[in-house]
Amino acid sequence: VLNILLLIVGFTLLAKGADFFVDGASNIARKLKIPQIVIGLTIVAMGTSAPEAAVSISACLKGSAEITIGNIVGSNILNILIILGLSSAIAPLVVKKSTAYIDIPVVVVSTIVLLLLGLDNTISFVDGLILIIMLISYIVYLFVITKKENTAKVEEKQEENNTNIIKAIFYALIGLGAIILGSNISVEAATKIAKELGVSDRFIGLTIVALGTSLPELFTSVSASLKKNSDIAIGNIVGSNIFNILFIVGSSSLITPVVFAQNFIIDTLIAIASAILLFLFCLRNKKLGRIGGCVLLASYALYFIYLLI
Repeated sequence: VLNILLLIVGFTLLAKGADFFVDGASNIARKLKIPQIVIGLTIVAMGTSAPEAAVSISACLKGSAEITIGNIVGSNILNILIILGLSSAIAPLVVKKSTAYIDIPVVVVSTIVLLLLGLDNTISFVDGLILIIMLISYIVYLFVITKKENTAKVEEKQEENNTNIIKAIFYALIGLGAIILGSNISVEAATKIAKELGVSDRFIGLTIVALGTSLPELFTSVSASLKKNSDIAIGNIVGSNIFNILFIVGSSSLITPVVFAQNFIIDTLIAIASAILLFLFCLRNKKLGRIGGCVLLASYALYFIYLLI
């Protein structure tokens, strides 16, 4: 019971910490005149991925490597099948052409690369460098595209004038501290619960920890869907999934080799299938409708049954 309570406390710190971090980091970015579209696909995506990063790196350092990969792969599956499924079931989500043709395929390619790198059962230092180079290339692409589009200039200037840089830095630091504390509490509690129940680290990482660290994405996307803001709902998930693999697994493996157990091959294949399914639904009408959302939700139900068997 105590560990369950600690898990809830850890998830709450992760969710609120990510919220503070996103606000602070976004305001810092605006003050530095970083374009809005880049903020959305990088700063906000990194912010909502911060719980995954903190939990994965913490688990890696504590020797619970299966939670590291399980958390990332599980979060990416959950992000698409549950969060986008739920969001689009609430209200159809319009998808930008660049998101459908570029960003979602990047998720597919990144997941395939993760699978190929993990076939030898380890994500090594060199593998981590490959993932980080891919991340840098993607960020450079975003900056180049944004510079060409040259959008939201007036909005950026208005927001810049209203931004208090000291307050923004304070928010970002408070958020980061809450994320780190929450991650430590969550990993400890989840690991103890797993041992007491005789459940594997893989199952805990793919389900409980994945759900807990995906709370920021869940709150952000469902809220955006209710407000009919499709860009945030879709962009938040797509960006987070890219950062989960390229940044989190990449940076974790630079610290210490990350074990990629054979069991995760099937889970990673399901993550690839989920991203391809999202791509196919968005490709036709540049929209993720209610039927597509229900299919995504049903797909997660089947995946969860598979985990229980």
